[in-house]
Amino acid sequence: MQIKAEQLRVHLAKGRLARLYVVSGDEALLAIEAQDAIRAAARGAGFAERALVQADARFDWSLLQQAARSGSLFSERRIIDVRLPSGKPGKEGAEALTQYAADTAEDTLTLLSLPRLDRAARDSAWARALEAAGVWVDVAAVERALLPEWIEARLERQRQSAPQEALQFVADRVEGNLLAAHQEISKLALLFPPGGLTFEQVRDAVLNVARYDVFSLAQALLEGDGARIGRMVEGLRAEGEALPLALWVVGEELRTLLRLKHETQSGKPFASAAREARLWGARVAAAERALSRLSASKLASLLARCSELDRIAKGLPAPRCDSDPWLELADIALAAATR
Repeated sequence: MQIKAEQLRVHLAKGRLARLYVVSGDEALLAIEAQDAIRAAARGAGFAERALVQADARFDWSLLQQAARSGSLFSERRIIDVRLPSGKPGKEGAEALTQYAADTAEDTLTLLSLPRLDRAARDSAWARALEAAGVWVDVAAVERALLPEWIEARLERQRQSAPQEALQFVADRVEGNLLAAHQEISKLALLFPPGGLTFEQVRDAVLNVARYDVFSLAQALLEGDGARIGRMVEGLRAEGEALPLALWVVGEELRTLLRLKHETQSGKPFASAAREARLWGARVAAAERALSRLSASKLASLLARCSELDRIAKGLPAPRCDSDPWLELADIALAAATR
């Protein structure tokens, strides 16, 4: 059975624990919280002992079954906490996990922690066997547009609230860094009593702890969020991100949009073109809105500017570009975000 991370608490509250849980996702804070919730529920159900298994590249997978069978003299029920940080068990590991899923013991609760798997790994026999044998907890990243709502929910847990302006302010400051967001929200509980917070209280308490993901720059471009683009380019530069990678991200997004523009103008339905371009989720609607504001000629012009900027990044002269390549990149992305 597969559930989302936000459904886990309801599942655990029912009191009927599965004998196998898989927590999969790259959002560290949410994955840690899901693992902690499962361990706490297991301890409450009498699984008093815990064995940690670190399955690295040199791991002997026969030890997994041994860990499950070697009970303690003092505890009849135990948690087997398996960490697979690579998400790639290899052939031997895949066979061991498939067999393990088919042979879960009644007195053992297994918790397997994985990063987010790609489509091929998620559809593999070992992953399907684990899901069929227990509960697969999918830990999804919090999309930028939903971050204020996520912060609001976290404040409600500590019996606090804040106006929308304050929620947006916090989201801007902690973008891409949920661990820091959690720390800042917890700090508000220490500084102020339960109840409503003012924007000024939140502003004065929250630090600028954003960690910018270069690939999120493409989403900001699609959404036409000029203020966010400015913050992200400045943040990526300050964090020492490689300019060629940021340029590649922007250029690839512009090429995708130009291809979609040509295909839709020639009569192909946007949904079909978007699938072929491998767009999904929030990117689909954002790309459709971007096409409505960008002409084919403007997209071609911006791609030409990317080529000129690439010359600068390689140390070649490009007289029509800004002498500061990061400013030129910001200008290209901002131009794509406006009509």
